[in-house]
Amino acid sequence: MAHYLVKARPPENLEALRQRLDSGEINALQPFGHEMNRVLLDARITPDGWAMWEETCYCTPPLKQERSVLDEHFTDLTTQTVTSGEGWAQIDNLPSLWG
Repeated sequence: MAHYLVKARPPENLEALRQRLDSGEINALQPFGHEMNRVLLDARITPDGWAMWEETCYCTPPLKQERSVLDEHFTDLTTQTVTSGEGWAQIDNLPSLWG
């Protein structure tokens, strides 16, 4: 298990992603849906428009399974290895991705 600080370019309109989160569609995905749903709802936005969040992952390469969903809604996704909670601490002062 590893923790990653994820940075990705979100779409201008987040409505489709928010609908998938709110409906439980993403939460129901196995084995990663619950974690992905939680972290995306807590995601932050940087002043220059990048979405950021910390995610726990068991895959090599990082987010291998999660990319099937993330690539539908984000571009230019990168990961940085962090310790548990370190990523959230780095972005804690940023506003929510959801306004």
